[in-house]
Amino acid sequence: MPSVRQSWVASANGHADFPLQNLPFGVFRRAGTSETPRVGVAIGDDILDIPACVAAELFKAFGDDVQHAARACVSPSLNALMGLGAASRRALRDALTALLASDVDENARQIEQYALVAQSSAELFLPVEVGDYTDFYASVHHATNVGSMFRPDNPLLPNYKWVPIGYHGRASSLVVSGTPIARPSGQRKGPNDAEPTVGPSRLFDYELELGAFVGTGNALGTTIGIADAESHLWGYCLLNDWSARDLQAWEYQPLGPFLAKNFASTIGAWVVTPEALEPFRAPLAPRAEGDPAPLPYLTDEGDRARGGLALTVEAWLRTTRMREAREPAVRVSTGSSLDLYWSFAQMLAHHASNGCNMRPGDLLGSGTISGPEKGSRGCMLELTWRGAEPLELPNGERRGFLEAGDELTITAFAERDGAVRIGFGRCTGQVIG
Repeated sequence: MPSVRQSWVASANGHADFPLQNLPFGVFRRAGTSETPRVGVAIGDDILDIPACVAAELFKAFGDDVQHAARACVSPSLNALMGLGAASRRALRDALTALLASDVDENARQIEQYALVAQSSAELFLPVEVGDYTDFYASVHHATNVGSMFRPDNPLLPNYKWVPIGYHGRASSLVVSGTPIARPSGQRKGPNDAEPTVGPSRLFDYELELGAFVGTGNALGTTIGIADAESHLWGYCLLNDWSARDLQAWEYQPLGPFLAKNFASTIGAWVVTPEALEPFRAPLAPRAEGDPAPLPYLTDEGDRARGGLALTVEAWLRTTRMREAREPAVRVSTGSSLDLYWSFAQMLAHHASNGCNMRPGDLLGSGTISGPEKGSRGCMLELTWRGAEPLELPNGERRGFLEAGDELTITAFAERDGAVRIGFGRCTGQVIG
């Protein structure tokens, strides 16, 4: 096997999430300061401050296109860089790799002194100013499990295997990892209740998801073809679409989720690029016998051959008692993004197929990622089967749904023989109230 390219940033070599081969983008500032947030990339335990590299003219050797892309990072969001498109992202990422690689280290001392910030000393922000957020329902296992709870004889509605189902989420309530999550209140009506009551959600849940950000979009009235959709996807993140299942059960018919979903969704602070994920591309999961083939506008041989992402996604739970006892979080779910029924390219192509204009920074959520096994179910609703089969935690606690003080963390990573493992960091929220 060829030697793995190393970085002069020692913590990056062998790092579980952020080796040289990853370099995810995010927005940060030094903690405890009033600095304007700006764009950086994660490298090992540190963050490379791209605007500091711009100020030091470290990109001059890489040409005008790279300098233009780097100057777009002198901003409190990734939107300007995203709007430049995939070619600018690739060029800047190549330059950053060169600056950080151990075999090209003439600028290492200057970078280390002026442009390298420890992640432990940084405050992270939402990486993108999201204008619109659409959450899909792309896991057939999740859709089947949830449907069977309410419609045992007909779990999947007739349209599921023909069209990527989604709903318009609330961009204003997207928050970055680490933000506390207040339990929402609303109308809820149990099956034996004569009428609804208003109060805090009793069936509070997480959803184990991935998100994809749009880079260059399309004009109103035009479409994004399935063959080109991948080039419009700028990067990927962790996503937790918190859900109040009791509010959802009462309100979702006939127009779908509303107050049960729009109070908060947490995204990870780091955006992983398609270039970092290239070694982990995979064919889409084969459809079950008898399933319809996707309609032509959702069909592309390239997407079928490499539109899947071989990512392991995990959910970790840590209760108040566990924190007080200094016990680690326990993993409650492990799934794979290869279990998604629809690819992100299909989601985007469908979203724009009616002429809807997509814009830089728009976010697409995968919906809950669940697999065929009980341990791969991506939310408490499925894991505990609406609370009827509570989770037994190692310290003796039981959980049907999330309770006050519970901290839920989502992680994701990719690894295979011949490639360096990369990860997405953490997407964490603690329930309050």
